[in-house]
Amino acid sequence: MAKIRVGFSSDFNVKGNNVGFGTSNPTALLDVVDTLKGDFNISGVATLTSYGGFVAQNQRITQDHTVGYSTVGVGTVQQYYETETGYTDLGGVHHGDDQYFNTLSEDLVIEDGQILNITNTDMVGATTIGEQDPHTHASHVSAGSLEQVSVTGHFSVPCGGINERQETPIEGTVRFNDDLNTLEFFNGVEWRQFTYNQRSGRGVFGGSNNNSSSYGNTMDYIQIMSTGNAIDFGDMTVTVYGGGGCGSETRANFFGGRLAPGSSGFTDRIDSVTIASSGGGVDYGDLVGTTVHTAGCSSSTRGFKVGAYNLNNDIEFWEIETGGQAIDFSHLTSGRHTHQCFSSPTRAFAAGGSVPGNTRSSSVDVFNMASKGTDASDFGDMASERGENPGTTANSVRGIIGGGMSAAAGRLNSLEYVTMTTSGRFAEFGDLTTLAQGSAATATSTRAVFGGGHDGTSKRNVIDYVTISSLGDAIDFGDMVEARSIHGATSDSHGGLGGF
Repeated sequence: MAKIRVGFSSDFNVKGNNVGFGTSNPTALLDVVDTLKGDFNISGVATLTSYGGFVAQNQRITQDHTVGYSTVGVGTVQQYYETETGYTDLGGVHHGDDQYFNTLSEDLVIEDGQILNITNTDMVGATTIGEQDPHTHASHVSAGSLEQVSVTGHFSVPCGGINERQETPIEGTVRFNDDLNTLEFFNGVEWRQFTYNQRSGRGVFGGSNNNSSSYGNTMDYIQIMSTGNAIDFGDMTVTVYGGGGCGSETRANFFGGRLAPGSSGFTDRIDSVTIASSGGGVDYGDLVGTTVHTAGCSSSTRGFKVGAYNLNNDIEFWEIETGGQAIDFSHLTSGRHTHQCFSSPTRAFAAGGSVPGNTRSSSVDVFNMASKGTDASDFGDMASERGENPGTTANSVRGIIGGGMSAAAGRLNSLEYVTMTTSGRFAEFGDLTTLAQGSAATATSTRAVFGGGHDGTSKRNVIDYVTISSLGDAIDFGDMVEARSIHGATSDSHGGLGGF
């Protein structure tokens, strides 16, 4: 039979029955010199007597897999090891009978549902009277999918401030927020804070202008997620109207206000009550100065007094859980009074009221509650001007404003809202059940309530509510213990506390 002959110096050579690649003198049926990459289609029985020179295009993890590195001894490296499970050792360099080291090349592919675990264990031992006293430190990195994690010791999620959040997080990412002191997760659209179980959804109203000749010191409370009439909570330490309210998940603070007729001027008192209980307020501290027609808001830890009568632009704060003397925080863009405030977990907003040169304002200021010394900036404008204490509140996403007075229309019953991550784009929401100048509002993550106010004829005892995530008119919730206006309100579940 004729033989196939290939020209001299060819990369492909045939000698007798042997075929060579990269050699002119093949010594086997298939003799490959140097590196061969490609696909092979072998229809018969083939035995590869040597495969150490093949380089893997990828290493595919099809079973749980561990790669390890360890040093044993004091000052010396006694062993290197790598254990690999689930695929053939390609290009391995062996150390002893059961130790080998393999360098991964090209792509590392982890099959769906499988795990690659990389460990680094340093074991340092010192011999003392025949006994070894080891100290072991281990670190582990895993890649792949995990159906569950069981931790017997301590487990820490990533932590950092708001500015340290990942730029492109994946849905379900969990971290601890140092600025808010809360756990938070990414829902695919935005970061949300975990809700604390101890929040009951209780709202508290405090202080009032009951009638033309007397002010009030009563506090009412409601369960916001139900409906029904308010219940007497207890009495404040002072009788006032025109003060502010704020709170954490455990405490409600009422502060400032005009003292009862016959008394001298305004007060700097900060009252505190435990929201989950009932009873009279206690003197918790003092504002920087006496004030009236101010507004309050809060983060999960800080209470804020914002603006005041005679177009004051000061912002003060205190730690809600410890009380004490309020201190200067920063300033509004201009003086403001007979306004109201609401807050997200990070930012506070001062809306409406009276500002210099405008008896009724539509402007809204915003400031970061974690940044002491940074003045507020202009956020934008409401859809309509609102003075004389419009009711304002928020969950962690939306702020809602209702009632108040305008120069053109007088007393208002309209509601509007804003998404607090935007910059000043307010929109119509619906209407309160009555006109309401001087109402107070608070919220849970899902529902906002508006209590009291003046309808142009008399002070009202009506409580209205709306579902924050929807649009539409308010619904009657029940009645307050007594009619009142120009008072404060807070809850253990409002938007400044985070949660959802």
